[in-house]
Amino acid sequence: MFFTVPTLLTWTRIVAIPLIVGVFYLPIEPQTANLTATVMFVVFAWTDWLDGFLARRLNQTSSFGAFLDPVADKFLVCASLLVLVHLQRTDVFVALIIIGREIAISALREWMAKIGASKSVAVHMLGKVKTTVQMVAIPFLLYDGRVLDAIDTRWWGQILIWVSAVLTVWSMVYYLQKALPEIRARVE
Repeated sequence: MFFTVPTLLTWTRIVAIPLIVGVFYLPIEPQTANLTATVMFVVFAWTDWLDGFLARRLNQTSSFGAFLDPVADKFLVCASLLVLVHLQRTDVFVALIIIGREIAISALREWMAKIGASKSVAVHMLGKVKTTVQMVAIPFLLYDGRVLDAIDTRWWGQILIWVSAVLTVWSMVYYLQKALPEIRARVE
């Protein structure tokens, strides 16, 4: 199931990374680059919902798709965070928290799968909320302007990215607590 529609949509999130990053290196006005990167991020982030919906609807779920989907999400978020740090629109500390958590929890999930305990670190609603807040904060920070002369996207993006950093730590603690009994059983 390597070339199903849902899997191809997942691949688009990975292909999107150099496109989103590259926009900021084009000889175009900063506002145009901001808008273009924002629209691309929103469209590609939306494929995360769409590929899951289509996989279930078309009965095209696969273990490869289940593996690739979170990898694509993490690549898209991490690359966008690095761009935002480079553009000085978010703090490097926030990026380190989010990227560090993604690496740690991915490693934890891999290890738990290897020992046959992957259910103890299955995706939880807290992780989904964290991802949702990130997926709202990042386009606000990419846009970096005012919407309808009322909404300051940089200000709201900063608030939301810090909220997502708190949720990131909280969800990491949750997953570690769920895995702790299995970890203790293997270490002792």
